[in-house]
Amino acid sequence: MNQSLIRLEGLLVLAASAMIYFMSGYGWLAFLLLLFAPDLSMIGYAFGNKLGAYAYNAAHTYSVPLLLLLAGLIFSAQWPTLIGLIWMAHIGLDRMMGYGLKYESGFKDTHLQRL
Repeated sequence: MNQSLIRLEGLLVLAASAMIYFMSGYGWLAFLLLLFAPDLSMIGYAFGNKLGAYAYNAAHTYSVPLLLLLAGLIFSAQWPTLIGLIWMAHIGLDRMMGYGLKYESGFKDTHLQRL
């Protein structure tokens, strides 16, 4: 049941982020190019599970993209808003697909399931 709720939440975050992004007039190219950029954080696993989990989790929590969105709104700046929305969409997509935050025991151990 909990996993279903998290997947639904991910779908809603993905849909809302994408809708706001495109309603704001931003283009498809940036969206497609940056949608999977947070996954570059997996490079941290080249330096061990602990650093890998920290880097991945830092890139897959809502805190930083929400701060970017807030900064974009406060300062009427497009780039923080654009990046924040794409980043939120990415996290939503991951949650919808069942990918969760990582434990230090290994990449396949997540707070949602063992992959």
